[in-house]
Amino acid sequence: MVYVCQQRQEWYRDFARSIGEEPLAFVGSAQVDDDVEASAAAIRHAVHLDIEERRQLPTWAEALRRFIEQADALGILVMCSGVVLSNNHRRLDPEEFRGFAITDDLAPLVFINGADTKSAQMFTLAHELAHIWLGQSAVSDSQAARLPDHAVERWCNRVAAELLVPLAVFRDAYDASAETWDNVQSLARRFKVSTLVILRRIHDAGWLTWGQLWELYDQELQRLLAIPRGSGGNFYLTQAARVSKRLARALVVSTLEGQTLHRDAFRMLGVSKIETFHELGRSLGVLA
Repeated sequence: MVYVCQQRQEWYRDFARSIGEEPLAFVGSAQVDDDVEASAAAIRHAVHLDIEERRQLPTWAEALRRFIEQADALGILVMCSGVVLSNNHRRLDPEEFRGFAITDDLAPLVFINGADTKSAQMFTLAHELAHIWLGQSAVSDSQAARLPDHAVERWCNRVAAELLVPLAVFRDAYDASAETWDNVQSLARRFKVSTLVILRRIHDAGWLTWGQLWELYDQELQRLLAIPRGSGGNFYLTQAARVSKRLARALVVSTLEGQTLHRDAFRMLGVSKIETFHELGRSLGVLA
């Protein structure tokens, strides 16, 4: 998957250069010793991530879709798939990796393991955005409660948590009179994040010891792993998400203009028929 994503990124970098796109200033704009709250605020501002808007969205899936759209609009190729290429029999294991980032100032790329839960994918995207801001590529096992040995991974985890669940807002929303699990469930719905992220933020706010966090975290992780994952959905929406809508739109346009061979576009888009290619273009608003 990394190799395929590198090929897609290389194509988009050349495309972006050919149409005169400017390098993205935010790539590599942060350092690992930067203040976590300030860095999270900078990312939140850049992607227009509105905490109150997210609260109004009815589902985690819609919140994730909106988050991906915001990153896409900023110029980031966001690819989300739970399988290898288009092979539904080769599932990607979230226990092996949850995502990766490949930095580039014209075509920064984030890949999210779509076999994970929607709420977990949210944290993965936030974590990988932190990598893009650092200008450092990485394959990540981004779990909210982990304290990785690597300083970069620790920083990215902290920034991701603050980006999605600002501690100041979280403290105001926390109900000290309620049971811990009641808080976990209600706050996960409010911020549209995993219950695991909420547990970590309760610890960050000083309401759980490290030992209590790990005991509750392990219990909740086992519960989440036992929940069956859904499948299916609209093929064209799924395929566009797998390769990134930004890349898919660019490939369709470039191919129709004669700049890219159909066979190359088909390979990168994961389609095999001209009818499917045209229908994908229509679903993306490129073709009438």
